[in-house]
This record gives sequence, structure tokens and C-alpha cells, in this order.
Amino acid sequence: MVTAVIGSQWGDEGKGKIVDYLSQTADYVIRYHGGNNAGHTVINKYGKFGMHLIPAGIFNKKTKTIIANGVIIDPGVLVNEIEMLKKAGVKLKGRVFISPRCHLIMPYHKMLDRVFEEIKGKNKMGTTGRGIGPCYADKVSYNGIRIQDLLNKKSFSEKLKTQLLVKNKILKSLGEKPLNQKSIEKEFLSLFKKIKPFVAETYPIIQKAIKQNKEVILEGAHGSLLDNDWGPYPFVTASTIVSGGATSGAGISPFQMKRVIGVVKAYQTRVGGGPMPTEQLNGVGEKLQKDGIEFGTTTGRKRRCGWLDMELLRFVSDINGFTDIAVTKLDVLDDFEKIKICTHYRSNGKRISYIDTDAELLGRVKPSYKTLPGWMSSTKDIKRFADLPKNAQNYIKEIEKMTGVKVSFISTSPKTSDVIKT
Repeated sequence: MVTAVIGSQWGDEGKGKIVDYLSQTADYVIRYHGGNNAGHTVINKYGKFGMHLIPAGIFNKKTKTIIANGVIIDPGVLVNEIEMLKKAGVKLKGRVFISPRCHLIMPYHKMLDRVFEEIKGKNKMGTTGRGIGPCYADKVSYNGIRIQDLLNKKSFSEKLKTQLLVKNKILKSLGEKPLNQKSIEKEFLSLFKKIKPFVAETYPIIQKAIKQNKEVILEGAHGSLLDNDWGPYPFVTASTIVSGGATSGAGISPFQMKRVIGVVKAYQTRVGGGPMPTEQLNGVGEKLQKDGIEFGTTTGRKRRCGWLDMELLRFVSDINGFTDIAVTKLDVLDDFEKIKICTHYRSNGKRISYIDTDAELLGRVKPSYKTLPGWMSSTKDIKRFADLPKNAQNYIKEIEKMTGVKVSFISTSPKTSDVIKT
């Protein structure tokens, strides 16, 4: 059975923990989009890890992991991650497969990403600076370089030469120093030697697993509200994040997905620029940030914090086809006497839905809230739903009521072991 684990907000929902938890019975875990701008924090018996490319399922000894064709790869980051896991005692041989169709993040992508942001000044997007957007731009404009090209030194050299003819002119015009082809070739071919043992065409592996009715998990890399089409553009990422993106990103038919789990943080957070209707620029936001240790896994930047936004969650649930919801960081709300949930938006005195807004209008809508009593007691280490404080149970039931989707998992600490299965 294929289960997709999808972020339902602006990322940082706790997908890594949920994937790590579910992978205990999984045969395969697959990344199908994004790059190392995504970060999944996993805390288990091996230690604490910030995962960026290799799926979080790698920690289960029986699980095989796949980086499918829709992922873009910074080979330096991937090699560092491989070495980190090996040092921790995690076996990788025969358990990590990387598609040769994956596009490579080149040095000029990261330079262009940084320069473009600087030029925008106060209108910058707040990108991670990892070269994600420029790499995807090259991919769709037929200028990309793939892992496949590293298998043929001559082909790699010719393609790199062509790209540098263009990219160096752009970089020079923006006041940057031109890049040297030989140094890039030397670096990338050296890194490729460490990656090559894991490179294999992933499509037949995935399809064989599905036909044999193996347990397959699709690991979403970002939050759905950063989807290039369905997020508040241009404050989005470059890839397709919603569950349907697995069709192109991994070669999986929509009909092969039987379960879609939406991971929902018990409140709302966001990193970088862009509208966030329920953001709390006050003591509430500060407390959520402090108690939730809200700093980005990838960038280390402070996350903006606010109340849970059901207007957004309903939309994301529908477009992804959520069959289940996993609520994370419920324990961060333990010390709040009152907790608010945004039920809908209003603009110019009238109710307005998310889908009728753009980034500018979304930044101006007025959220309407429902206030619930807090539970003012610890939920940490609780293993059964019935043992949660009554008001915490009611908070979960309110999420189910407003979405029409069952909350099947509840996380009450950063540790993988602390999950309530309802």
C-alpha cells in the first residue's frame, strides 16, 4: 500500500518524525520532490539528525529509501549526509537508491539565488539561498545537468561548458566573479565517486514494490502552502508539493495511493517572507516560538508563529485528499489558558475563502477566531488518547470537526516514540 505523508502548512510540521514513526513497518520510503531546502528533524535511538535529502525512513533497518527523479540534489550536501549516517552506525548499502534523472544544483545556481534575492531588496522572497529556484528554472528550460550526465565525463564537460558560457555572462553583469569549469568538474566528479554506488533507475524498483503490495511511504519535503501553483505565489517554492506531484516526481499513479496523511502542527508557523493571516506579533507568538523551539532545520532562522488556521487546512486537505491527519507539537499548547483557532477569513466585511485570494489580499484578510479553553497540564509522555486532558481531546475533536478528517496520530514531544495512535 502506498501512503503519502504531506505537510499541510508552510513546512516544519514534523513530517520527519511521522515518517520515522511510520517507517517502522514500511518497506520503502520515497522522496519525490524538492531539494536540500527541506529539513526534517528526527530524534531516535541513533541520536538527533537534521535530514535534508535521504528519507527519514533510513533509520529502520528493514526499510529501503529512494531519492526519486523529482528531487534536485546538491552532491556536497548528499555526501555529507551519507557520511553523517555512516558515522552514526546506520547501514546504507543496498538501502539507498538515487535516480540518475535527478537534476544537480550547480555552484552558479546558488550564486544566482543569492544575487537575485539581494537585488530585490525589501521585496525579497526569503529563499533559503540553496539554489533551488534557479536549478528548477534550468530544468524546465532545458538547461539542467543531471546525475546521469556525471556517468559520462565528456557529456558532463560539454554541458557544463555550455552553461558556463551563459551563466558567467549573467554573473559578471551582476558584479560576480566568473566560475572556473575545471574546478567545478574536479569537485563534482570527486563527489560523484561517493554517490555512484547508490545510483540506480528508481522507477522499476518503485513499481515492483507496489505490485508486490509492499508498504511504501511517500515523504513530502515541504508544506503544501509552499506549492508552486497552490501557495500564495510568489512566496512559494519551485516544486510541486501536493500529493499529485508524486506522479511526475516518482512515477506513481494517483490510483496507487491509498492513504494520504496530512501532518498538521497544533499551531501555525512560517519561515521567510509572505502573508500569514494568523501570525501573532505579540506575547502569544513569542511564547509559541520559545516553547516550540521554532527555528528552521535548514536555515536556523526564527519561525513566525500564530494560531492554527483552519481556512488554510480545509483547502489543503481537499486538494491533497487527506484520509488522515497527524497533529504534532500538541504539548507546546500545554500552558495556554485559552487557545484560538481561525475558522475563516473576512475582507471588507464579507467572508472570503483562501482560494479567492492572492498573496497581497491574503496579507490583508481578517481572521475570525473560535476560542477554546486550554488544558493547563502536561501532555508529554502520554500514550493514549483517553489519557489526554479533556480540553486537549476537545481541541483534537475540533480539528476533526472542521476538516471532516480523522486525526489518527498525535505527537506530544520531539521524540519518535511519543506518538498517540487513535
